Amino acid sequence: MITIKTYSISELSKEFGVTTRTIRFYEQQGLINPGRNGQTRIYSEKDRVRLMLTLRGKRLGFSLAETKELFDLYDSTLEGDEKQLKLILGILDAKRQELEQQLQDIIKVRQELDSVTDRCQKALEVVVNKKQKSA
Repeated sequence: MITIKTYSISELSKEFGVTTRTIRFYEQQGLINPGRNGQTRIYSEKDRVRLMLTLRGKRLGFSLAETKELFDLYDSTLEGDEKQLKLILGILDAKRQELEQQLQDIIKVRQELDSVTDRCQKALEVVVNKKQKSA
């Protein structure tokens, strides 16, 4: 007999470090679609993966609408519709380019911070040395 792994909302909440309210909000937005046993939500592995991808996408700057669009396109391309697959690839490429630009910006800001830190450290050493000589 094959057993299918399911999850409760509290299990997913603990695993991903989010509130149950957040998970219910993502459900309302159509990002996940748990089954029900009465009033109890029953989350599948697919729901778990989508929650993980939603949270990861959020950290990377994807809006919930963008994430939902990707999920919807993916769901509708199970037969491999060329037009939809090309659209998904285009969206992913645009996001990749955006992230690459952000990465370059972060590298530049980090270099500037390092430079300012070095100048401040040298200036502090000069002030401390003057203070010690005058004491």
